[in-house]
Amino acid sequence: MSADKSTSWSYAEDLPAEDDVLLRARERSFELGVTPISAGVGAVLTVLAAASKAQTVVEVGSGAGVSGVCLLRGLSPQAVLTTIDVDVEHLKAAREAFLESGSPANRTRTISGRAADVLPRLTDAAYDLVFIDADKPNFPGYVEQAIRLLKSGGTLVINDALDKDRVSNPAARDSTTVVLRQVGRAIRDDDRLASAMLPTGNGLLVAVKK
Repeated sequence: MSADKSTSWSYAEDLPAEDDVLLRARERSFELGVTPISAGVGAVLTVLAAASKAQTVVEVGSGAGVSGVCLLRGLSPQAVLTTIDVDVEHLKAAREAFLESGSPANRTRTISGRAADVLPRLTDAAYDLVFIDADKPNFPGYVEQAIRLLKSGGTLVINDALDKDRVSNPAARDSTTVVLRQVGRAIRDDDRLASAMLPTGNGLLVAVKK
């Protein structure tokens, strides 16, 4: 990456202004050892949620509430966010962030459990947006479940899709990077989807179900 390109990326990442609600959510995430989405990714999530006019959203991995708040801020007052996380403390932090953001309790639903167990229980073609930011070894299964859950025209968003620039490096062969590389290619080649890889954060893979 050229120096100018790197500077532009940094500028774009730092441009969003986060308020006290998001800053406190970030503090809680760091205390719990959770790596939250970047401010740039958060801004994109808000825009995608608003542009898609999503009414039903599933979030796989709570990020201690940072990503959920960003999604909620792009959703209409009638929309509902379902957040899945195996860690009850992460969900507790997410609920605290949602409350601080002013979202009524009936706009959010938190489910404690392994996403691999929870996702199959959700209704087919009932969701407008699915955001995946969880354990990467299970991404292939999560993606297939997400496609099942999405309505036609629904949006799939995968965080950290470039794995801190390792996905683009052919020499990087660790298991996580290999999985993300496979996921990216599988989504690109899936006739059910139209997709694009955004360099935001550590890579944001966005796809729309045809």
